[in-house]
Amino acid sequence: MIVPEKLNKNDTVSIISLSSGILGENYAKHQLNLAVKRLNELGLQVKFMENSLKGIEYLKNHPEKRAEDLKKAFNDENTKMIICSIGGNDTYKTIPYLLEDRDFIESVKNNPKIFTGFSDTTINHLMFYKLGLRTYYGMNILNDISELSSEMLPYTKKYFLEYFKNSENLKIKSSDIWYEERTDFSNKELNKNRISHKELRGFELIQGKEIFFGELYGGCIESLYSIYINEEENKIMRKYNLIPEFKDLENKILFIETSEDKSSPEKLRKMLIKLMEKGLFENINGLLVGKPQDEKYYEEYKEIYRELIPNSIPIVYNVNFGHSYPRTILAYGTKIEVNMKNREITYLEKILR
Repeated sequence: MIVPEKLNKNDTVSIISLSSGILGENYAKHQLNLAVKRLNELGLQVKFMENSLKGIEYLKNHPEKRAEDLKKAFNDENTKMIICSIGGNDTYKTIPYLLEDRDFIESVKNNPKIFTGFSDTTINHLMFYKLGLRTYYGMNILNDISELSSEMLPYTKKYFLEYFKNSENLKIKSSDIWYEERTDFSNKELNKNRISHKELRGFELIQGKEIFFGELYGGCIESLYSIYINEEENKIMRKYNLIPEFKDLENKILFIETSEDKSSPEKLRKMLIKLMEKGLFENINGLLVGKPQDEKYYEEYKEIYRELIPNSIPIVYNVNFGHSYPRTILAYGTKIEVNMKNREITYLEKILR
């Protein structure tokens, strides 16, 4: 794969809104300012792409403008990293404006950038994976950089700082603490800590062998499920050959996690069955499952995975990525070792160059 360069002090990061335009709303101004402050403190220059702050309604109605921002970010010589503002539910609408543009495709290959985000950004990651660029299922602006506590969540910040490094054998271990999602994001919550809990379980091997290897591939299960059940989305993803297929999962470790919607156990079962019908579990070396947000349906979800996924596939549950807090980085297409004797995940190659 094409591997981006690590960050250095004084590098420029570009902020984009590929799905929801919430970052441009007045009520999010304090979060925007906090993101700029935090990134500046890390020695980074911050650039907001032209349409990134035009708000929810405008960006909802103009996917071509969202795509335009991504194109310009890849063409910008100074930009080293692209951070998504937040997820949403319709980033697939940007795909035709991107993949019909040969200049964009060439720019991705010739001017690789660090690209990070999660949730609906799954669709963008699948696009970049097809183009051969390594991207990172990780932090975004509103959920992480703009954390309303007095600082970024320590575990999250630790892994964000890996974008500045070229670590050999980077290890992912369970966070000692997990945090609840906030119910209030207003400016009166600034410097107020999240409700936190001691992590009592850590990474859980719920079936299969203790040590397994493979390359990372996956995303938010609601986003993956939507590819198959949303007629408009399915048509677009099929046209551009972006629908995950059996061959895409060969020698892969699939990672999936549930969104802030906290889908019911019945919905999770339905989604997993659909992905199984499409062959997503037939060719994998193992499965990493993200910690459910707020530990909602923790045991119920675990039992459904055990029930539906073949016993031959090892499953590690309660991993810190996706919609739970805090979160780490999962680098697409990167070889890892999952070692549950040591209760850790190790990258077998550098995630950046």
